[in-house]
Amino acid sequence: MLFITLAPAHAQTIRMASVTPLPVPQDLAALREQPAIGPTVVPLGPGEQALTPALLSNYVARQQQLHAVDVNTLGPQAPLNTDVLLGYISRGSFGSNSAVSAIADIAGAKVTPEPALNPTALEAYIQNGYQPVEKRLAHANAERDCLAQAIYHEARGESAAGQLAVANVIVNRARSAKFPSTLCGVIYQNADKGYHRCQFTFACDGRNDAPSERRAWQRSAELAQAVYAEFATGEAVGAVPRSALYYHTTNVRPNWANTYNAVAQIGSHIFYAPN
Repeated sequence: MLFITLAPAHAQTIRMASVTPLPVPQDLAALREQPAIGPTVVPLGPGEQALTPALLSNYVARQQQLHAVDVNTLGPQAPLNTDVLLGYISRGSFGSNSAVSAIADIAGAKVTPEPALNPTALEAYIQNGYQPVEKRLAHANAERDCLAQAIYHEARGESAAGQLAVANVIVNRARSAKFPSTLCGVIYQNADKGYHRCQFTFACDGRNDAPSERRAWQRSAELAQAVYAEFATGEAVGAVPRSALYYHTTNVRPNWANTYNAVAQIGSHIFYAPN
């Protein structure tokens, strides 16, 4: 008898085909790299932060610290002469020397306009009297209160035009080099020198300045707010000429009235400008 052993044909003739995996999409790869708890928060880089009062205050404080450094305390500094410059250059080749490369970059760089908010502008802002927001708000409120006091005590019985004219003279003085540059400074000038030595009688007459007429005070405060806005933005008040710096009531005739030019009369006040 003939026994024939048959082996499965596929065991010898069938081979596994080569399998090439498909590329993983980039967004899926990035998602796989994230930790299990979710994406990591990436901190903002320099220049990407929002310009907030806190950030500006920090910048100002840092600049003030840098300006306060006394370079003389750092020890004697070598003079920057030809030998020192050649020493810098000799430390590296001309192709890789950072100092030479920096000079070449600056010499060949195109001049591009700086943005409005740049280090130069911030430096000028700091040097010209930077003040925090809270301090500027307190100053504005004090200026408006001083002006309201002057309008109330000097012209509360006048028409709206008459009150505006009195406020206009105060603004004119603050804008003139002959008087203090703030409204409070103008109104209370020389008030500390004694009875009737100040520019406005109510400021040094020894009486209580607290307003007693509620409606009149409200009118004065509203007018002061509007006039202060014009003063702060440099706009003209327009009630009397900008040259008008003095006034008096019609029931008096001070000696100085003969030396100035009368430019307007509104209600019971006559307004004057220097010759």
